[in-house]
Amino acid sequence: MLTQLFFFIVLLTLIKKFAWGPVMNMMQKREEYVANEIESAEQSRKEAESAAKKAQAELNQVKQEAQKMFEDAKNAGAKQEQDIIDTARKEAERIKQQAQAEIQNEKEQALQALQDQVASLSVLIASKVIEKEINEQDQEKLINDYLKEVGEER
Repeated sequence: MLTQLFFFIVLLTLIKKFAWGPVMNMMQKREEYVANEIESAEQSRKEAESAAKKAQAELNQVKQEAQKMFEDAKNAGAKQEQDIIDTARKEAERIKQQAQAEIQNEKEQALQALQDQVASLSVLIASKVIEKEINEQDQEKLINDYLKEVGEER
């Protein structure tokens, strides 16, 4: 048993001298590697979070710009619509005034033509009355005939 104890102690000493150091070095390297990987993963996570925040901020900015563009286009459309309506109203008013002026001109021309016709008829009647030297009843009959004639010409 003492020999076994002796060999066990020798074995432990040999293991400590030759195996324990390399095993501990390998374990320490492994621990450093894992720590570096954890640190690298943490750094990558922080960078990913930072990139996600930046992307979200850019997305929000793009959304705001798009909303502003939409509002601007909507306002421009409403302004253009109002301009078109105003232009159409002005054009309708101008056409209405022009039509009224044309109606007034036509009315004046018709009145002038009627006055000319009445004047020529009056002259004609007067000349016929003078020619015939007729009495009052014949004169009334002649005027009524000419008025009927004028009424038929219209």
